[in-house]
Amino acid sequence: MKAISYARYGGPEVLALGEVRDPKVGPDSVLVKVRAAAVNPVDWKAREGHLDGLFESAFPVVPGWDVSGVVVQPGVAVSEFDVGDEVIGYVREDFLSRGTFAEYVAAPLRTLARKPGNLSYEEAAGLPLVGLTAYQVLSKVLQVKRGETVLVHAAAGGVGSMAVQLAAHLGARVIGTASEHNHDFVRGLGGEPVTYGEGLGERVRGLAPEGVDAVFDTVGGDTLRVSANLVAPEGRLVSIADVDVVTYGGRYYFVRPDPEDLRRLSELAEAGVLRVHVSETFPLHRAADAHRLSQEGRTRGKIVVVVDWDAGAEGGSQGV
Repeated sequence: MKAISYARYGGPEVLALGEVRDPKVGPDSVLVKVRAAAVNPVDWKAREGHLDGLFESAFPVVPGWDVSGVVVQPGVAVSEFDVGDEVIGYVREDFLSRGTFAEYVAAPLRTLARKPGNLSYEEAAGLPLVGLTAYQVLSKVLQVKRGETVLVHAAAGGVGSMAVQLAAHLGARVIGTASEHNHDFVRGLGGEPVTYGEGLGERVRGLAPEGVDAVFDTVGGDTLRVSANLVAPEGRLVSIADVDVVTYGGRYYFVRPDPEDLRRLSELAEAGVLRVHVSETFPLHRAADAHRLSQEGRTRGKIVVVVDWDAGAEGGSQGV
Protein backbone atom coordinates (compact mmCIF):
# COMPACT_ATOMS: atom_id res chain seq x y z
CA MET A 1 0.00 0.00 0.00
CA LYS A 2 1.00 3.64 -0.33
CA ALA A 3 1.95 5.53 2.81
CA ILE A 4 3.96 8.44 4.09
CA SER A 5 6.95 7.30 6.12
CA TYR A 6 10.35 8.39 7.42
CA ALA A 7 13.45 6.22 7.73
CA ARG A 8 15.30 8.55 10.14
CA TYR A 9 14.56 11.45 12.45
CA GLY A 10 14.64 14.90 10.93
CA GLY A 11 12.66 17.78 9.45
CA PRO A 12 9.68 17.56 7.12
CA GLU A 13 12.01 16.66 4.27
CA VAL A 14 12.48 13.13 5.68
CA LEU A 15 8.82 12.32 4.90
CA ALA A 16 8.40 10.31 1.73
CA LEU A 17 5.46 8.81 -0.14
CA GLY A 18 6.06 5.23 -1.22
CA GLU A 19 5.09 1.60 -0.90
CA VAL A 20 5.14 -0.05 2.53
CA ARG A 21 4.06 -3.50 3.66
CA ASP A 22 0.34 -4.10 3.98
CA PRO A 23 -0.70 -4.18 7.64
CA LYS A 24 -1.52 -7.49 9.30
CA VAL A 25 -4.88 -7.60 11.04
CA GLY A 26 -4.69 -9.07 14.54
CA PRO A 27 -7.56 -11.00 16.13
CA ASP A 28 -8.79 -7.96 18.09
CA SER A 29 -8.07 -5.34 15.42
CA VAL A 30 -9.83 -4.11 12.30
CA LEU A 31 -8.41 -3.02 8.97
CA VAL A 32 -9.53 0.53 8.25
CA LYS A 33 -9.54 2.09 4.79
CA VAL A 34 -8.23 5.55 5.64
CA ARG A 35 -10.21 8.52 4.38
CA ALA A 36 -8.55 11.23 6.47
CA ALA A 37 -5.87 11.56 9.15
CA ALA A 38 -5.34 14.63 11.32
CA VAL A 39 -1.99 16.27 12.03
CA ASN A 40 -1.04 16.91 15.65
CA PRO A 41 2.04 18.58 17.16
CA VAL A 42 3.07 15.23 18.58
CA ASP A 43 3.53 13.98 15.00
CA TRP A 44 6.34 16.38 14.14
CA LYS A 45 7.84 16.02 17.61
CA ALA A 46 8.01 12.26 17.05
CA ARG A 47 9.45 12.79 13.56
CA GLU A 48 12.24 14.95 15.00
CA GLY A 49 13.07 12.35 17.67
CA HIS A 50 11.76 14.24 20.69
CA LEU A 51 9.76 11.17 21.80
CA ASP A 52 12.70 8.79 21.49
CA GLY A 53 12.90 8.43 25.27
CA LEU A 54 9.25 7.42 25.45
CA PHE A 55 8.59 5.27 22.38
CA GLU A 56 10.63 2.74 20.45
CA SER A 57 10.79 3.57 16.74
CA ALA A 58 10.70 0.73 14.22
CA PHE A 59 11.84 2.39 10.99
CA PRO A 60 10.42 3.17 8.56
CA VAL A 61 7.82 4.95 10.67
CA VAL A 62 4.42 5.82 9.25
CA PRO A 63 3.32 8.92 11.21
CA GLY A 64 -0.14 9.80 12.45
CA TRP A 65 -2.38 8.65 15.32
CA ASP A 66 -5.74 10.16 14.29
CA VAL A 67 -7.92 8.53 11.65
CA SER A 68 -11.37 8.39 10.14
CA GLY A 69 -12.33 5.76 7.63
CA VAL A 70 -14.25 2.60 6.80
CA VAL A 71 -13.83 -0.93 8.15
CA VAL A 72 -12.84 -3.32 5.36
CA GLN A 73 -11.78 -6.34 7.43
CA PRO A 74 -12.58 -7.12 11.07
CA GLY A 75 -10.17 -9.35 12.97
CA VAL A 76 -11.21 -12.96 13.47
CA ALA A 77 -12.33 -12.29 17.07
CA VAL A 78 -14.05 -8.96 16.43
CA SER A 79 -17.83 -8.70 16.80
CA GLU A 80 -18.03 -4.95 17.54
CA PHE A 81 -17.58 -3.76 13.94
CA ASP A 82 -18.60 -5.02 10.51
CA VAL A 83 -17.38 -4.36 7.00
CA GLY A 84 -18.60 -0.95 5.89
CA ASP A 85 -18.81 0.62 9.35
CA GLU A 86 -17.51 4.19 9.51
CA VAL A 87 -15.06 4.65 12.40
CA ILE A 88 -12.75 7.14 14.07
CA GLY A 89 -9.65 6.24 16.02
CA TYR A 90 -6.78 7.41 18.16
CA VAL A 91 -4.53 4.63 16.87
CA ARG A 92 -1.64 4.94 19.26
CA GLU A 93 0.44 1.90 20.04
CA ASP A 94 3.34 1.62 22.48
CA PHE A 95 5.89 2.11 19.69
CA LEU A 96 6.21 4.23 16.56
CA SER A 97 5.85 2.42 13.26
CA ARG A 98 2.31 1.78 11.98
CA GLY A 99 0.59 5.15 11.73
CA THR A 100 -2.41 6.54 9.91
CA PHE A 101 -0.83 8.53 7.06
CA ALA A 102 -1.49 5.58 4.78
CA GLU A 103 -4.11 3.95 2.59
CA TYR A 104 -4.91 1.44 5.34
CA VAL A 105 -4.25 1.04 9.05
CA ALA A 106 -4.80 -1.98 11.31
CA ALA A 107 -6.42 -0.44 14.39
CA PRO A 108 -6.82 -2.24 17.73
CA LEU A 109 -10.36 -2.21 19.13
CA ARG A 110 -9.20 -0.18 22.13
CA THR A 111 -8.48 2.74 19.79
CA LEU A 112 -11.77 2.93 17.89
CA ALA A 113 -15.35 4.22 18.04
CA ARG A 114 -18.07 4.81 15.48
CA LYS A 115 -17.75 7.98 13.42
CA PRO A 116 -20.22 10.77 14.23
CA GLY A 117 -22.76 10.71 11.43
CA ASN A 118 -22.99 14.48 11.17
CA LEU A 119 -19.26 15.05 10.66
CA SER A 120 -17.36 14.76 7.39
CA TYR A 121 -14.40 12.39 7.26
CA GLU A 122 -12.10 15.41 7.51
CA GLU A 123 -13.86 16.78 10.58
CA ALA A 124 -14.11 13.36 12.20
CA ALA A 125 -10.37 12.75 11.76
CA GLY A 126 -9.71 15.88 13.80
CA LEU A 127 -11.69 14.70 16.82
CA PRO A 128 -9.92 11.73 18.48
CA LEU A 129 -6.59 12.94 19.92
CA VAL A 130 -7.61 16.48 20.79
CA GLY A 131 -11.06 15.43 21.96
CA LEU A 132 -9.73 12.65 24.18
CA THR A 133 -7.07 14.96 25.60
CA ALA A 134 -9.59 17.64 26.52
CA TYR A 135 -12.19 15.17 27.80
CA GLN A 136 -9.79 13.19 29.97
CA VAL A 137 -8.08 16.25 31.46
CA LEU A 138 -11.31 18.11 32.23
CA SER A 139 -13.45 15.24 33.47
CA LYS A 140 -10.94 12.83 35.01
CA VAL A 141 -7.96 14.93 36.13
CA LEU A 142 -9.20 18.47 36.79
CA GLN A 143 -12.71 17.14 37.53
CA VAL A 144 -14.29 20.42 36.50
CA LYS A 145 -17.64 21.21 38.11
CA ARG A 146 -20.53 23.47 37.20
CA GLY A 147 -19.94 27.07 38.23
CA GLU A 148 -16.14 26.83 38.34
CA THR A 149 -13.83 29.09 36.34
CA VAL A 150 -11.41 27.33 33.99
CA LEU A 151 -8.46 28.92 32.20
CA VAL A 152 -7.65 27.22 28.87
CA HIS A 153 -4.46 28.15 27.02
CA ALA A 154 -4.21 28.28 23.21
CA ALA A 155 -8.00 28.19 23.15
CA ALA A 156 -8.22 28.45 19.35
CA GLY A 157 -5.93 25.46 18.74
CA GLY A 158 -6.85 21.81 18.40
CA VAL A 159 -6.88 20.77 22.06
CA GLY A 160 -7.82 24.22 23.32
CA SER A 161 -10.89 24.55 21.10
CA MET A 162 -12.14 21.16 22.32
CA ALA A 163 -11.44 22.07 25.94
CA VAL A 164 -13.38 25.33 25.71
CA GLN A 165 -16.45 23.55 24.30
CA LEU A 166 -16.31 20.69 26.79
CA ALA A 167 -15.73 22.91 29.82
CA ALA A 168 -18.64 25.13 28.79
CA HIS A 169 -20.78 22.00 28.37
CA LEU A 170 -19.85 21.00 31.93
CA GLY A 171 -21.26 24.32 33.12
CA ALA A 172 -17.96 26.08 33.79
CA ARG A 173 -17.02 29.65 33.02
CA VAL A 174 -14.19 29.44 30.49
CA ILE A 175 -11.42 31.98 29.97
CA GLY A 176 -9.33 31.20 26.91
CA THR A 177 -6.02 32.68 25.78
CA ALA A 178 -5.77 33.45 22.06
CA SER A 179 -4.39 36.00 19.65
CA GLU A 180 -6.74 38.90 18.97
CA HIS A 181 -7.74 37.69 15.51
CA ASN A 182 -9.07 34.48 17.14
CA HIS A 183 -11.14 36.19 19.85
CA ASP A 184 -14.44 35.92 17.99
CA PHE A 185 -13.70 32.25 17.29
CA VAL A 186 -13.15 31.58 21.01
CA ARG A 187 -16.36 33.44 21.89
CA GLY A 188 -18.20 31.24 19.41
CA LEU A 189 -16.95 28.18 21.27
CA GLY A 190 -18.31 29.48 24.57
CA GLY A 191 -15.20 31.11 26.04
CA GLU A 192 -14.13 34.58 27.18
CA PRO A 193 -10.97 35.40 25.21
CA VAL A 194 -7.88 37.11 26.59
CA THR A 195 -4.75 37.94 24.61
CA TYR A 196 -1.70 35.93 25.55
CA GLY A 197 1.76 37.42 25.99
CA GLU A 198 3.14 40.05 28.32
CA GLY A 199 0.57 41.16 30.88
CA LEU A 200 -1.44 37.94 30.64
CA GLY A 201 -1.60 37.53 34.40
CA GLU A 202 -3.09 40.99 34.89
CA ARG A 203 -5.65 40.45 32.13
CA VAL A 204 -6.83 37.17 33.63
CA ARG A 205 -6.96 38.69 37.12
CA GLY A 206 -9.15 41.42 35.67
CA LEU A 207 -11.69 38.72 34.75
CA ALA A 208 -11.17 36.49 37.78
CA PRO A 209 -9.85 38.61 40.71
CA GLU A 210 -9.92 35.67 43.13
CA GLY A 211 -8.07 33.38 40.75
CA VAL A 212 -9.28 30.48 38.65
CA ASP A 213 -10.40 27.06 39.86
CA ALA A 214 -8.57 25.11 37.17
CA VAL A 215 -5.89 25.72 34.54
CA PHE A 216 -5.53 23.60 31.40
CA ASP A 217 -2.04 24.41 30.09
CA THR A 218 -1.19 23.43 26.52
CA VAL A 219 1.82 25.72 26.10
CA GLY A 220 4.30 25.32 28.97
CA GLY A 221 7.28 27.55 29.77
CA ASP A 222 6.48 31.10 30.87
CA THR A 223 2.78 30.52 30.30
CA LEU A 224 2.87 27.72 32.85
CA ARG A 225 4.73 29.90 35.34
CA VAL A 226 2.19 32.69 35.00
CA SER A 227 -0.66 30.18 35.26
CA ALA A 228 0.62 28.81 38.56
CA ASN A 229 0.14 32.28 40.08
CA LEU A 230 -3.44 32.49 38.81
CA VAL A 231 -4.73 29.35 40.50
CA ALA A 232 -7.03 29.91 43.49
CA PRO A 233 -5.90 28.34 46.82
CA GLU A 234 -7.89 25.15 46.25
CA GLY A 235 -7.47 25.19 42.47
CA ARG A 236 -5.90 22.62 40.15
CA LEU A 237 -3.26 22.87 37.44
CA VAL A 238 -2.64 20.40 34.61
CA SER A 239 -0.21 20.66 31.69
CA ILE A 240 0.03 18.52 28.58
CA ALA A 241 3.07 20.48 27.39
CA ASP A 242 5.54 20.79 30.26
CA VAL A 243 6.57 18.15 32.82
CA ASP A 244 7.82 20.98 35.06
CA VAL A 245 4.20 21.49 36.05
CA VAL A 246 4.89 19.20 39.02
CA THR A 247 7.19 21.85 40.51
CA TYR A 248 4.14 24.12 40.77
CA GLY A 249 2.04 21.47 42.46
CA GLY A 250 0.28 20.47 39.25
CA ARG A 251 0.11 17.32 37.17
CA TYR A 252 1.43 16.37 33.74
CA TYR A 253 -0.91 14.36 31.51
CA PHE A 254 -0.48 12.36 28.29
CA VAL A 255 -3.66 11.30 26.51
CA ARG A 256 -4.62 7.61 26.48
CA PRO A 257 -6.64 5.56 23.99
CA ASP A 258 -10.04 4.79 25.51
CA PRO A 259 -12.91 3.46 23.39
CA GLU A 260 -15.60 4.52 25.87
CA ASP A 261 -14.27 8.07 26.06
CA LEU A 262 -14.06 8.17 22.27
CA ARG A 263 -17.63 6.87 21.99
CA ARG A 264 -18.78 9.63 24.34
CA LEU A 265 -17.03 12.26 22.21
CA SER A 266 -18.74 10.89 19.11
CA GLU A 267 -22.11 11.18 20.88
CA LEU A 268 -21.38 14.78 21.92
CA ALA A 269 -20.44 15.64 18.34
CA GLU A 270 -23.65 14.10 17.02
CA ALA A 271 -25.63 16.06 19.63
CA GLY A 272 -24.09 19.30 18.40
CA VAL A 273 -22.14 19.94 21.61
CA LEU A 274 -18.76 19.60 19.87
CA ARG A 275 -17.70 20.89 16.50
CA VAL A 276 -14.35 20.40 14.80
CA HIS A 277 -12.91 23.34 12.88
CA VAL A 278 -10.70 22.17 9.99
CA SER A 279 -8.44 25.03 8.97
CA GLU A 280 -6.76 23.33 6.01
CA THR A 281 -6.59 19.98 4.24
CA PHE A 282 -3.72 18.45 2.27
CA PRO A 283 -3.55 15.42 -0.02
CA LEU A 284 -1.46 12.54 1.26
CA HIS A 285 1.54 13.36 -0.94
CA ARG A 286 1.73 16.82 0.68
CA ALA A 287 2.04 15.53 4.24
CA ALA A 288 5.35 17.38 4.63
CA ASP A 289 3.55 20.68 3.98
CA ALA A 290 0.94 19.74 6.56
CA HIS A 291 3.71 19.07 9.08
CA ARG A 292 5.36 22.41 8.30
CA LEU A 293 2.11 24.27 8.86
CA SER A 294 1.48 22.45 12.14
CA GLN A 295 4.99 23.23 13.31
CA GLU A 296 4.38 26.95 12.86
CA GLY A 297 1.98 26.67 15.82
CA ARG A 298 -0.57 29.24 14.66
CA THR A 299 -3.32 26.99 13.37
CA ARG A 300 -6.95 27.54 14.27
CA GLY A 301 -8.50 24.14 14.91
CA LYS A 302 -7.13 21.21 12.91
CA ILE A 303 -4.96 20.38 9.89
CA VAL A 304 -6.03 17.22 8.06
CA VAL A 305 -4.42 14.94 5.47
CA VAL A 306 -6.87 13.33 3.03
CA VAL A 307 -6.54 10.08 1.08
CA ASP A 308 -8.28 10.68 -2.24
CA TRP A 309 -9.47 7.24 -3.28
CA ASP A 310 -11.47 8.63 -6.21
CA ALA A 311 -8.21 9.78 -7.74
CA GLY A 312 -6.65 6.37 -7.29
CA ALA A 313 -4.54 7.55 -4.34
CA GLU A 314 -2.21 10.48 -4.50
CA GLY A 315 0.95 10.64 -6.49
CA GLY A 316 3.61 13.21 -7.08
CA SER A 317 6.75 14.25 -5.27
CA GLN A 318 7.09 14.67 -1.52
CA GLY A 319 9.36 16.51 0.86
CA VAL A 320 11.20 19.78 0.19
